[in-house]
Amino acid sequence: MSKLPLLAFVLAAFAAVAFTSPKASTGEYGLAGGVWYDVTDIDPDEDTYVCNQDETEDCLFDQPFGMGQPISTEQEKVFVVQNASNLRIAQ
Repeated sequence: MSKLPLLAFVLAAFAAVAFTSPKASTGEYGLAGGVWYDVTDIDPDEDTYVCNQDETEDCLFDQPFGMGQPISTEQEKVFVVQNASNLRIAQ
């Protein structure tokens, strides 16, 4: 009877871990010339890509190939490749 609180704690800890879904990491993808680029963890600059102002386009998306949503901080900007050899093509 004295170990009942310990058992309850162990079961609660197990349930918390077992039924918690891991957070999916969000990537950053841009589309230029029909090619999707994976620019996750790449800083925009003159040697990679830039997001130029454009009121009709979105620069970065959270998934490639038209499956994602625009990343809100990069709305109304167009994705422009500065140096494709420094970027990864999305898989």
